[in-house]
Amino acid sequence: MTDCNIAAALQDTAAAQPDRIGLVALEDGQWREWTFAQLRDNCDGFAAALHAEGVRRGDRVMLMVRPSMAFVCLTFALFQLGAVIILIDPGMGYKNLLRCIGSVRPDILVGIPQAIAFSRLFRRPFATVRRRIAVGRVWWLPGKALEPQPAGTGDLPRFQAAAADPAAIIFTTGSTGPPKGVAYTHGIFHAQLRLIRDYYGIGPGDVDQPGFPLFGLFAAALGAKAVIPDMDPTRPARVDPEKFVRTLLAHRVTYSFGSPAIWNVVSRYCLEKKIVLPVQKVLMAGAPVSGELVARVQRILPETALIFTPYGATESLPVASIEGREIVGETWPLTRTGHGACVGRALPGIDVRIIEPVEGAIGSWQEVREVGPGVIGEIVVRGPVVTRLYADNGAETRLAKIVDGEGFWHRMGDMGSVDDQGRLWFCGRKAHRVPTAGAMLYTIQCEAIFNEHPLVRRAALVGLGACPERKTPVIVVEPEGPVGDQERLFAELRELAQANPLTAQIEHFLIHRSFPVDIRHNAKIFREQLAAWAAKRVQLPCG
Repeated sequence: MTDCNIAAALQDTAAAQPDRIGLVALEDGQWREWTFAQLRDNCDGFAAALHAEGVRRGDRVMLMVRPSMAFVCLTFALFQLGAVIILIDPGMGYKNLLRCIGSVRPDILVGIPQAIAFSRLFRRPFATVRRRIAVGRVWWLPGKALEPQPAGTGDLPRFQAAAADPAAIIFTTGSTGPPKGVAYTHGIFHAQLRLIRDYYGIGPGDVDQPGFPLFGLFAAALGAKAVIPDMDPTRPARVDPEKFVRTLLAHRVTYSFGSPAIWNVVSRYCLEKKIVLPVQKVLMAGAPVSGELVARVQRILPETALIFTPYGATESLPVASIEGREIVGETWPLTRTGHGACVGRALPGIDVRIIEPVEGAIGSWQEVREVGPGVIGEIVVRGPVVTRLYADNGAETRLAKIVDGEGFWHRMGDMGSVDDQGRLWFCGRKAHRVPTAGAMLYTIQCEAIFNEHPLVRRAALVGLGACPERKTPVIVVEPEGPVGDQERLFAELRELAQANPLTAQIEHFLIHRSFPVDIRHNAKIFREQLAAWAAKRVQLPCG
C-alpha cells in the first residue's frame, strides 16, 4: 500500500532541503526561525512524546494551540500517529464552541494551559476526554508541559495511511446555521496540496505569510517558508497593518492567503504610506471580494503580481478561481449592476453543475434537474477535494450530499449560474434567498445595487415575515461614516431600487452601524442576526 499519510509531505520536504528555513514565528516575544530539518525533528519528537502520553491511531485529539511552531509540529505529529485532529475556531463563542466539542466526542485534549482550564470548567462537553496534555507551562497548572523528545529516542510509530483514512475534523464557520464538523481524509489533504502547488504555482523557494493559520501547514508541506504574522487569527479585520506589512517586507514574502478583511486594512495602510509590497501572489477568500478591493490591492503590488479569489467552502476547497485582472476588466462592471460575483472557472479535476433548487435531501443524482447557462440554481460540486460527510452527523450529511453511482456530489448551499464562458457566478447563500410576490431575490445581486451609493459601505438584503413562501424584502446599510440626513439617504436608496428591475419592489431601508460578521474571515455578513434586528424595527402589515 502506498503511504498517503499527509505527514510524509513534511518528511519529504525536510529530506530535500533540510537546511532551508521552513518557519518563522514569534515565541516568548522574540522572532525565531526553524529549518525544515528542525521542524521534522520537532515533529518526530512530539510524536514520540504524544505516543508516550497514550495517543494512538484513531484517537480524536482536540488541538487547542495558538499558531506557532508547536501548532505546526503537533499537527504533523498527530497525523503521523494516525490520530484524527479536531480543529475548532476559538472565536465562535462559548455556546457554539461547547456544542461543537460535545458533538464530536474528543478522546484527548492537547492544548495551552487556558484550554486545559476551560475543559475543567465546562466538563460536560469534555466528558469523553480521557487525557489532557498541556502545551506550555503556567504556575497555576500542576504537572509538566509536553515537550518533544530528543531525536532517536525509541521506535517512532508511523501510521501508513490510505487515502480514505480519516485525518481531521474541521468545523464550518456556522454562517447559515450551527457549525458542523467536516471529516477530512489524508487523500483530500493531498488533493488540496496538488491543486495549490500546480494551479497557483507554489512550492520550494516561496515564502508564505498566511492570514489563516491552517494555510501555514500547506506551506510547510509544499516546501515553502511560512511566516506566521503577529496578529489574532480570530480577528482578521482588526489586524495591525504595520506589523503585518513589516514581516511581509522583512522576509520578502512571495504569496499570502487571507480574508478580504485583512487586505482591506493592509491595502489602505500601504497606499497611505506609499509602500509597494514584494508579494507576487495574493489569495483572498472567505466572502465575495469586490473589484474595488482587488484594484486597490493591485496598486500596492508589483505589476507582475497576481491576485486570486478562490471559491469554496470548508467541505470543498478550492472549487473555482479567477484572477484579479479578469475581475477588474470584465466581471466587476457586471457585478455592480446585479449579475452576482464571478468566482471564476472550475479548477482541474473539479466538476461544477447548477441544478434546480430543492428543499430537503436529494436521494440520488437521477432526481436532479440541471439548468442551462445563465439560469440561477443551486451549486453542486464533485472532485478529489470534496469531503464525503460530516462527523457524527448523518442528518446533515444526507442533506448536503447527492449519491451518484459510486460517487457523490456536494451541495454548496449557494445559488449561482454558469455563463457561456464556463465561469461560475455566485448570487448568494440558498438560505438567504428572499421569496417575494413578484420574484426570488438573491443577496449578492440586490446588494450590489445599493453598494453603489457613496455613503454605503455595504448593504445586506434580509427577508421579514412569518410566511416562508413570501417575505418582505428589507435593505440594511452599513454607512461609510456619519449620515447627516437619514431620510434623504433612504430616498436616494429608493431611487436606486426603482431604477433596477432586480430591486424595484424593495421599499424598506434601515441603517446598522456595524454588521455582525463571521468569526473566521470577518467578512461574511451574518444576515440571520440582521434579520432578527430588522424585524424589531420594520412594521409589517397584518395578514
